[in-house]
Amino acid sequence: MNSAEVDAYLRRLGVEHPAGPTVDVLRELHLRHLQTVPFENLSIHLGEEIVLEEKRLLDKLVGARRGGFCYELNGTFGALLTTLGYDVTLLAGRVYGDEGRLGIPYDHLALKVRTVDGGEWLADVGFGAHSHYPLAFEARADQPDPGGVFRIVEAGPDAAGVRGGSAAATDLEVERNGEPQYRLELRPRVLGDFVAGAWWHSTSSASHFVQSLVCSRVTEDGGRITLSGRKFTVTAADGAREVAELGSDAEVLAVYRERFGIELAAVPEVRGPKRGG
Repeated sequence: MNSAEVDAYLRRLGVEHPAGPTVDVLRELHLRHLQTVPFENLSIHLGEEIVLEEKRLLDKLVGARRGGFCYELNGTFGALLTTLGYDVTLLAGRVYGDEGRLGIPYDHLALKVRTVDGGEWLADVGFGAHSHYPLAFEARADQPDPGGVFRIVEAGPDAAGVRGGSAAATDLEVERNGEPQYRLELRPRVLGDFVAGAWWHSTSSASHFVQSLVCSRVTEDGGRITLSGRKFTVTAADGAREVAELGSDAEVLAVYRERFGIELAAVPEVRGPKRGG
């Protein structure tokens, strides 16, 4: 990522160029990313190709001022952090679904980030409702956050009775309010490793991204706004919710534009799985 691309990305986030790769800067970048770059799967239903290459991701998130899902959001954020001087490792995760079942390999992409002032952090701006700030990677106690109470713990056996990795490299589980969110492998990955996962989530009838539309971001007051098809939900920081059903296409497009900063020519509609998905 060159200096002009970094400057454009930081303008997208609404932050000044940081003085150094510190914990405080990481916290600010993490929160601002969640507030300004939506978690969304619109490309799947607009017939847009999802390409896990840095230039294409920058063109989408920064140039077109769009959002994306985990591979796009964390992949691009990781590239920004690396350019700013952070030591960044891409990690693969498997998300817990119905009845506690783990998802596919490379189901999720998260970041382990080392700062110059010590410590390693789990940064994740691509999981939807999650922590607003990075989590201390080595901590095994509760970590209160505006998004909930989080805990990183060593993973037990999976459904097949197999522990992930060797005893020296046990998988970790990320919990929110006592519920496991995803299982995280510790082996370093590269962005290209996640191409198959992104393809599956974009095409399979079993993928919830194929089955529904979502566009969501954290609000400046610590709440969240989410547009799911034509249902617009405003969640306050205290958890209070207001839900509105949008009628006309003009209303839907206005919410995308005014609340998420996304300009669309037409309202996205769920396309369903592609042939072979």
